[in-house]
Amino acid sequence: MSARTVEVPEYTVTPRVELDPERTALVVVDMQNDFCRPEGKLFVPDAPRTVGAIARLLELARSHHMPVFFTQDWHRPGDPEFAIWGEHVLEDTWGARIIDELAPRPGERVIRKVRYDAFYGTSLDHDLRLAGADTLIICGTVANICVHYTAASAALRWYKVVLPVDAISALAPFDMESALRQVSFLFRGILTRSDGIVAHASP
Repeated sequence: MSARTVEVPEYTVTPRVELDPERTALVVVDMQNDFCRPEGKLFVPDAPRTVGAIARLLELARSHHMPVFFTQDWHRPGDPEFAIWGEHVLEDTWGARIIDELAPRPGERVIRKVRYDAFYGTSLDHDLRLAGADTLIICGTVANICVHYTAASAALRWYKVVLPVDAISALAPFDMESALRQVSFLFRGILTRSDGIVAHASP
């Protein structure tokens, strides 16, 4: 197939976004060894670049007592998804562990999922409602796969979605651009940077 040049439609990256910490949750998607380490089974080369930005978001959330959720892709031997991606993040293996730099703290929820969408077959929506969250900061990997489908599923449930672009990684630039465009255009998600998010309680 011959290479083609595709023009990326315009979208806005908002420099400053104020969020109410009492109504906002942070969702960190699939920052696991198999995706984030060069020796992992499905390494995303751009993922290590995002660790600092995600750590910044975790610090923001923790300092303002926002609920924090980690998603953890989690597969058993013979999972049908291996026909697409090959074997990865097998349950209870090193590859499935969330990377040490972003390790969950006590009280932070880890949502194990078997498909791209973190809401599919999990308690995530229920847990977010109990936490009083109507706004989600979603970051992690992979932009057009698990990040996108989780953001899309959140938006379809009428959560307000915020994507910090420097805290998301993709397998290819096209994948990143298409995911950001879809969330911004189709779901009216807000795109920003990790250092542009400010916790500001409603009066």
